Amino acid sequence: MPNSTETLHMPVKTVVLHARVDQKMSDIVNLGIAVQAAFSTLCALEYLKSYNIAPELIERVLLHPEQRRQTVH
Repeated sequence: MPNSTETLHMPVKTVVLHARVDQKMSDIVNLGIAVQAAFSTLCALEYLKSYNIAPELIERVLLHPEQRRQTVH
């Protein structure tokens, strides 16, 4: 048991949510979003699935646009 001057601390871990894996993945996802806008969510879903994009990522980018990164112009 620590004495009154000692404290226990949990290590602090920096969490980066939804970090991009690489530029190719970013390009695929961006094109999937464009497919959704031009055609349909189903077309975009099939496009992203064809590149083996994780289902969680597909759901987030197609169904939750408010969670997407802002694009830099």
